[in-house]
Amino acid sequence: MTESAVVLESITKTFGRQLAVEDLSLTVPTGSVYGFIGPNGSGKTTTLRMIMRIYYPDTGAITVLGDSTHGPANDQVCYLPEERSLYKTMKVRDVLRFFAELKGHSPSNEEIDEWLEKLKLPGVAQKRVSTLSKGMTQKVQFIATVISKPKLVLLDEPFSGLDPVNSVVLRELVLDLKKQGTTVIFSTHDMSVAEKMCDYIFMIYKGQKVLDGTLDAIRAQYGTDTLRVKSGASSPALQSLPGVYKVTDHGNYQELRLSEGTDHQELLQQLLAHGSVEHFEIMHPTLHDIFVRIADPQMENIEVGGTE
Repeated sequence: MTESAVVLESITKTFGRQLAVEDLSLTVPTGSVYGFIGPNGSGKTTTLRMIMRIYYPDTGAITVLGDSTHGPANDQVCYLPEERSLYKTMKVRDVLRFFAELKGHSPSNEEIDEWLEKLKLPGVAQKRVSTLSKGMTQKVQFIATVISKPKLVLLDEPFSGLDPVNSVVLRELVLDLKKQGTTVIFSTHDMSVAEKMCDYIFMIYKGQKVLDGTLDAIRAQYGTDTLRVKSGASSPALQSLPGVYKVTDHGNYQELRLSEGTDHQELLQQLLAHGSVEHFEIMHPTLHDIFVRIADPQMENIEVGGTE
């Protein structure tokens, strides 16, 4: 087993005059959960499809599970595209067996039933795909992606459209894959999911890498410029305090974005002058905050009381 499941070396991809990915280098360690984040149109899906060899880079090199050839992705790599598609007239058991056999795996009925139980889909094996709800179909497609026991799984927005209960079920299964040694790369717009699940996070913006590393390392780049407070002071009063760059009012508490060099203890004394302080917490910015700062700088100019 190689130490790196995927290595991208200075890859660039264009579509006509549209630059989709520019000079991107990335290393995904074997057995990790790697989160791809970025605004719509930033290059996430293009990058995933280049790893799958659906697209070829114009320049640069890609190595997947130690293989740098430009043939089709091997049977140890599986991909769940954002555009869900299953053969609607087929029965669930048949469609799962079909997708598994495409990757060289012949599952028994018992194995298929076990997967359906894991995804809380009892009794659907003999139903046609066309009779399933959107959420059920999405879970069946997830099974179709992983049932062949691949070493590398690429998931494009796997949690999109799922209700909270099914999101938890899918999240637990992704973590189970990791425990079994599978490398998982997934894209998501849900920053809380990325924070909770990912060993590493990569952000692409306008085709270029802007973040790459562990969550702690990424947060450390942005310092401790955020305070979470709950006090008797109004939002306008908080905005007027020296060193406060921005106030985001969440109702039950406020987050203060501080200017560089602001003294936390001096700010606490200023807060106390406005009344009682029930909560005062020095924080690294959340991944959501970092995402917004990079992807939508105009949000930095939102007035007091604005939401992110």
